Amino acid sequence: MIKAVLLDLDGTLLNRDASVQHFIGNQYERLIRPISNIAKETYCTRFIELDGKGYVWKDKVYQQLTQECKIDDISWQALLEDYIEEFHKSCVPFPNLLIMLEMLKNESVKLGIITNGIGKFQMDNMKSLGIERYVDCILVSEWEGIKKPNPAIFQKALAKLNVSPHEAIYVGDHPENDVIGAKNVGMVGVWKKDEAWTSEDADFVVEDLGEIPSILQRLNRTGE
Repeated sequence: MIKAVLLDLDGTLLNRDASVQHFIGNQYERLIRPISNIAKETYCTRFIELDGKGYVWKDKVYQQLTQECKIDDISWQALLEDYIEEFHKSCVPFPNLLIMLEMLKNESVKLGIITNGIGKFQMDNMKSLGIERYVDCILVSEWEGIKKPNPAIFQKALAKLNVSPHEAIYVGDHPENDVIGAKNVGMVGVWKKDEAWTSEDADFVVEDLGEIPSILQRLNRTGE
């Protein structure tokens, strides 16, 4: 019997690619256009390339970006601070996010989020999406001192929800950090499909968040 659904944030609930595109375009208009001749497309495209889907620290991204674009009138530190303070205003959810959470809550399923990242930054993003009120526990790697795919962070979430691994599924977009990480502790691993990767180890693959409730129904009906 599946009693809990644990979820990744970036790339799973938060459409990070769309959010980054919105934010960096906005940052260019506010801070770069008035002081630089660098083209908007150049600035935005290079940021996205350097960002590496969020797996590169932003201090490194902005240091290299300001150097390459020869931006001297604003520091990389100021741009980084702007990113930290303003990104949440650009958050874009994946379709059917709130509908999916409502459906699961109506079925009395326990909900949790496990995300790698900086604590306050990730919480601001969750609040922007309006999802924190649905979940029973939130674990952010900075605050926990451990990050996915370390089994300990999955085990801590399961303990907080008071469920066994076989009573929970984990949904995430990263094949190793999410799918394999969850399966290594005995959870059902669901891959939220992302064209950047492939996942042959997932127990289920979803393209839309609206598919998740049906997976629970299938598992609970068949006893898989």
